[in-house]
Amino acid sequence: MERLEFDLLFRWFVGLGVDEPAWDHSTFSKNRDRLLAGEIAAQFLAAVLAQPRVSRLLSTEHFSVDGTLIEAWASMKSFKRTSGGDRNGDDGEGGRNARVDFRGEKRSNETHRSTTDPDALLYRKGPGMEARLCFIGHGLMENRSGLVVDARLTRVSGHAERLAALDMIEAVADGPTAITLGADKGYDAADFVEELRTLNVRPHVAQNTSRRSAIDRRTTRHPGYAASQRLRKRIEEAFGWMKTIAGVPQTKLRGLDRVGWAFTFTAAAYNLVRLPRLLAESP
Repeated sequence: MERLEFDLLFRWFVGLGVDEPAWDHSTFSKNRDRLLAGEIAAQFLAAVLAQPRVSRLLSTEHFSVDGTLIEAWASMKSFKRTSGGDRNGDDGEGGRNARVDFRGEKRSNETHRSTTDPDALLYRKGPGMEARLCFIGHGLMENRSGLVVDARLTRVSGHAERLAALDMIEAVADGPTAITLGADKGYDAADFVEELRTLNVRPHVAQNTSRRSAIDRRTTRHPGYAASQRLRKRIEEAFGWMKTIAGVPQTKLRGLDRVGWAFTFTAAAYNLVRLPRLLAESP
């Protein structure tokens, strides 16, 4: 809103004349609440993909799925015991945060909750890595053009990625023809693979060689499996753009609904950025 007062480019973008007064900043929060209530983000993503020239670019048989962590807008100091009893040094002075002694204290999602964003949960991406308060964003990509066709945001858990993948792929696996789903080795679980086959989806999942894989020779021997493994990595381009260009490595919103709304809108924006080149190259 401050930029609207002196930046002509901002005024041009939102359609304000040079002498027109800018609206109050509360307009944004009111409109955001309306958009949340109407699930506009998901509808907007679907509307972009439903355009006739765009729909011709989409594959209806080959997809890839992956997830990425979105850091919550909450500090670790807000992660406190739900029953009270954190070892606080003092109540803070001069507007500063209270000092908290975490040394030797075990914290988990079962006993602690963020007072800033209760929907955010503590999660460690891998062994030896720092645990953070975060959400996990999920994306379903069609393999022909690399466009995101579905996006979800959930709380973090060891099963969140596979559950979200099943939910997203079920929406497109409604025809008589089998489709494929590429994914990394984090999705190599027997129950997930079996669920995909029940949905008439061929599980082109990378094999986890550190244990017995649920993906056997009857899947890996097909040339399509190798193609899916090569193409599935393109979904990282979408997540990379969303985090570096669109600025969502850490959300500026709080709550599962609001963060999910922003994540889905950002996925639609990624498609819009890619589409001009794709449309120019299409016959």
